[in-house]
Amino acid sequence: MTIEILTVIFVGFAGGLAVGTGFVAFLVVLGVIPRLTQLTKTMKRIRAYEWSAVTGAVAGGWMSLRHSVLYISKYWLIPIGLLHGVFIGMLAAALTEVLNVWPILAKRIGVDDKIVILLMAIVFGKIAGSLFQWIYFVDYLR
Repeated sequence: MTIEILTVIFVGFAGGLAVGTGFVAFLVVLGVIPRLTQLTKTMKRIRAYEWSAVTGAVAGGWMSLRHSVLYISKYWLIPIGLLHGVFIGMLAAALTEVLNVWPILAKRIGVDDKIVILLMAIVFGKIAGSLFQWIYFVDYLR
């Protein structure tokens, strides 16, 4: 029994360490947060971005380990969903900006002069997919 508990503790700690180092490597090596502050012209608030990322990671980890239920009105889903969408969108924009993905992709598929159309197609496709999922697959009337 004691060996099983120690094994679970060791595996959990090792998994958390691996995910944490991957997250830190993603943020530090690629320079996502500094680039995000450059894009939004909010360099003075870089500490707030860093602490938001740390707090969000800790809170997300804590909530994923527990069966947390927030007893709030369903109308709070709209602003919470908007904030999640803004976060993911800005993180993806900063990542693609750092890696210069879109110019390389546009050059490879031969649409250098239509890169804005390519980006808008990706944005509208993401919006349509998200709406389809939330309208048809999420049972929000429970």
